[in-house]
Amino acid sequence: MKRLVLGFLIGCLLLIFAGCGGAPQGASSSASSSAAFATIDDAMGRTVVLDKKPERIVVTSASFLEPLHEVGGDVVGRPDSKTQMPDYAKDKTSVGKVYQIDTEKVLACEPDLVIINKGMNEKLVATLEESGVKTLVVDMKSYDDVKNMVKIFAQVTGDTAKGDALVKTMDEKIDAIVKKIPQDKHRVAILHSTNQGLTVQLDGSIAGSVTQMLGWENVASGSTPLEKNPDAAPYSLETLVQQNPEIIFVTSMGKIEEIKASMEQTIAENPAWQTIPAIQQKKLFYLPQDLFLLSPGIHYPEAVETMAKLVYPEAFK
Repeated sequence: MKRLVLGFLIGCLLLIFAGCGGAPQGASSSASSSAAFATIDDAMGRTVVLDKKPERIVVTSASFLEPLHEVGGDVVGRPDSKTQMPDYAKDKTSVGKVYQIDTEKVLACEPDLVIINKGMNEKLVATLEESGVKTLVVDMKSYDDVKNMVKIFAQVTGDTAKGDALVKTMDEKIDAIVKKIPQDKHRVAILHSTNQGLTVQLDGSIAGSVTQMLGWENVASGSTPLEKNPDAAPYSLETLVQQNPEIIFVTSMGKIEEIKASMEQTIAENPAWQTIPAIQQKKLFYLPQDLFLLSPGIHYPEAVETMAKLVYPEAFK
C-alpha cells in the first residue's frame, strides 16, 4: 500500500514539473527574439537580429558615416573617399576602395556588424556571415531610401529618437524648398555623360528622385532600362527630340568644365538639338557629382535646393 501511495505521489510531482518547466518551442523562440537588442529588415529583404548593441562597426560606403554619426554611432573601419570623409572618420582603419573592399581588412577590424551598400558590395555578405559577422545591406539612392537608412542606423545605435528627429528636419527643409518655387509641371530630361557617351537617368536615380520631389516630370519615366543599370536607359537624340523637354540636367563624374565643353560640341554638331525647347531657352544645367552621383545621404535637402535654384534662382535670393 505504501508503495502504491509513493508511486502516485511521484507521478503527480513529475506532471507538475513537466507543466512548469518547458514552454513550447515557439514561445521560447519568440521570447528570445523579443529579448534581442534590435530586429531589422534590410534592403535585401532579410530580417537581421542583433543580439546586442554593435560596438565595432565597419561600413563599406563613406556615405554611411555622417548619418550613422548623427544618430550616435561610430565605426572602426571605413572605405577610402576623397570627397565624403568627415574629420571624425579620417583616422579610422581603411578597408579599401568602395568598389574594391578588402575582406581581409574588414575582418582584421574584428567587427560585430558590417553595413553594406546595396548594388555595390552584396557579394561580401556570404563571406562575412560565414565568418560569424553580422551584416546589414542598406540602399540610399532615393530620398525614401535615405530616410529608411537613418531609421535603420538609429535602431543599430539604439537611439530611435535621434533618427526620427533627423528625418523630421530633412522633411521640413525639403517642404520649405518646394514651397519657395512656382508649382509648374516642367518636363525634364536628365542625361549622364561619360567617356563612352550619354545615357538617360530614370526615376530611380538620385536626380530622378529629386525631380519627382519638385513635382516635375521626367520625360524618360517608364523607359526600358539598361541591362546592367536599372536606373538608366539608352540615349537617343531622336527620342529626346520627340520627348520635347523644357529643361535638361546633365550629371557626370568628370570635371565640370570638360563636361560643358563636350556637351557644347555635341549640341553644335547636330542641328536637331536646336529644336528642343530646353536648348532654345538655354535651360541646360549641370549637376554637381557629390550630390547627384554619390549619394547625398542626409544632405538630400541640399540636392533638392540645388536643382530648384538652377531653374528658379530668383526664388533663393
